[in-house]
Amino acid sequence: MVRTGRRAGGILVRSLVVLSAGSVGWVWWQSSEPATKGSARIVQPPAPIVESNGAIIVPVAERDGRRAEPMVLVPVNPPTARPEPRPPVHTNAFVPASVPPKTNPPTRVATATPSISAATTNSSKSPFDISILTTQVELARRGFSSGSFDGVAGSQTRAALRAFQQQNQLPVTGTPNDATLALLTTSEPLFVEYTVTAEDVASLQPLGTSWLAKSQQSTLAYETILELISERTHSNPKLVRWLNPQVDWNKISAGTVLKLVNAGPVAVDTKAAFLRIHLGERKLHAYDSATNLIAHFPCSIAARVDKRPLGEELHIAAVAPNPNYTFDPAVFPESSEAQQLGRKLILQPGPNNPVGTVWLSLDKPGYGIHGTPKPEDVGRTESHGCFRLANWNAEHLLRLVSLGTPVFVEP
Repeated sequence: MVRTGRRAGGILVRSLVVLSAGSVGWVWWQSSEPATKGSARIVQPPAPIVESNGAIIVPVAERDGRRAEPMVLVPVNPPTARPEPRPPVHTNAFVPASVPPKTNPPTRVATATPSISAATTNSSKSPFDISILTTQVELARRGFSSGSFDGVAGSQTRAALRAFQQQNQLPVTGTPNDATLALLTTSEPLFVEYTVTAEDVASLQPLGTSWLAKSQQSTLAYETILELISERTHSNPKLVRWLNPQVDWNKISAGTVLKLVNAGPVAVDTKAAFLRIHLGERKLHAYDSATNLIAHFPCSIAARVDKRPLGEELHIAAVAPNPNYTFDPAVFPESSEAQQLGRKLILQPGPNNPVGTVWLSLDKPGYGIHGTPKPEDVGRTESHGCFRLANWNAEHLLRLVSLGTPVFVEP
């Protein structure tokens, strides 16, 4: 009832304003522009001006025709209703335990390809994404290595995906889209159980901390079961630990059953016709005689630019599985121990040998492609001049190449 009265009052006020404006305009028109010299000309009076705020400005003139101060009419609007008070909004995150916080209903998310641009996890407790781990394993089974399996999205996984997509003539995106995943299916299980053997335990040997101590060892074997298992399954030790939370790795013994990634040797159907090493992307590609890409490996390169044989065509000059290593102090000027020794040393074979389990000599003195005792560092650290691969990738490459295989070093 009150609101109806206010609305009627507003209409009445507006009507009075319009009538007043019209009356004043009529008076001005009658007095401001008389006919002259018998003319019958009729002059249209200026129209009132309406401002944006609703005010009306009406031109005014004196009886003798002179303009006067205009009249300004401001419409009176009825007062708006005051909004009802709302409860205050609390920014404090604390909610009493007796009152459960309100939550939005769960949103159904459509099943989609996991993002490869950032690391994701299956849960707050898991350090890896099972879908990314599966992709890494399936790529490696086809010869496209992303380094150590860790189930974490990263640059090396994206590089392996791009290489696989290139091989299969798919859009090269570096992401595991549906078309890519359709080619990465398998019936092989992702995980297997492995029982630690007495031979595994007996093969371990502490690694010397100096060049001289290493040269006095009978072999440069694995130091721990964790190191042995991680490298055999091409896995990051953090992943192996997470898969086996019940294991005390400081007291592991024969008979211990472990859950491990099901990794194995890659089938070699054809030999490599040539290799390409891409320095900028730190990767090594192998191609067949029809220039089809058949393998991809992360690769470490020389730290010093002048040690990188950019633009050169090299060749595989010799191959050596399980090589020994000649320590030359001249190659390690930064080592105080090397300078004090002043002589060469021979280090015995083993996975912890400085060149790992494979040496592929190139026809440039002092250069080669080889393995490494630190697979997690491949592609992330730099060498004195050679090209480093993870031991299992160097072993795969050994089965691909022949003596004389060309190696092109590109930017």
